Amino acid sequence: MTAATQSLPAPSAIAELLKPITWFPPMWAFACGVVASGQPFAGHWALIITGVLLAGPLVCATSQAVNDWFDRHVDAINEPHRPIPSGRMPGRWGLYVAVAWTLLSLLVALSLGDWGFLAAAAGLALAWAYSAPPVRLKQNGWWGNAACGFCYEGLAWITGAAVMAGGTMPDPRSILLAVLYSLAAHGIMTLNDFKSIRGDRAMGVASLPVQLGADGAARMACLTMAAPQLVVFALLLSWDQPLHALAIAALLIGQALLMRWFVHKPVERALYYSGFGVPILVSGMMVAAWALRAQTGGLG
Repeated sequence: MTAATQSLPAPSAIAELLKPITWFPPMWAFACGVVASGQPFAGHWALIITGVLLAGPLVCATSQAVNDWFDRHVDAINEPHRPIPSGRMPGRWGLYVAVAWTLLSLLVALSLGDWGFLAAAAGLALAWAYSAPPVRLKQNGWWGNAACGFCYEGLAWITGAAVMAGGTMPDPRSILLAVLYSLAAHGIMTLNDFKSIRGDRAMGVASLPVQLGADGAARMACLTMAAPQLVVFALLLSWDQPLHALAIAALLIGQALLMRWFVHKPVERALYYSGFGVPILVSGMMVAAWALRAQTGGLG
């Protein structure tokens, strides 16, 4: 191999940097917004597919690349096998990929009209503000998790609803659901910080497990995930959607059982709770979206 070839990252390293496993939440949230809009799906499939791809493989992937570049020193302690600290993403290629994906995301967002472009720009701005100095919102778990929760769930949901409505302001009830699930996502983001306590403490990153201790952060994460879903349950009842409300309640009971197991050993069990409890939570997002669609008489 030549020196030039050796200085280029392998496609597998770029794919790992963009973390496809993280793309699902914003893609799902965008789809929830589409459903909650009440607009017919027919005739909008190109718009829907473009929006889903923008939310996941583009904007979310950009946030992952940005985060890994500016977290490379922390990752060298917590997860040295990642592409940048391991050397599989040599030189400044992590930064180059982050910039390239930012520009590509903005280019694709132009096809979704003014609302879609502005939403993508806002999401990308938050992605850089979350990781990059001097703002670096992730230095404090309260602010950083709030930014991620809003970006991954609320902004994606509202964007899906808005572009389906032709770029107009979504139904206030849809915005309310998006905000509630953004708050729940704050707790989801806390789950990701348990694996990084040692490196975060060493590098001065005030994640919630660092600030509150593992036990306190685990309880706070559970409360933050559960409370908004209780409000969603009450809203669906008030919107005369008792079956959907019952489904939310059943999903919340399942999460509560897992939460009791999780809080006893949060550091060891956070990853497992993410794998089993979070899918139950986000299933409720789609239930709520369909409830609003039914309440407004939306078309299929």
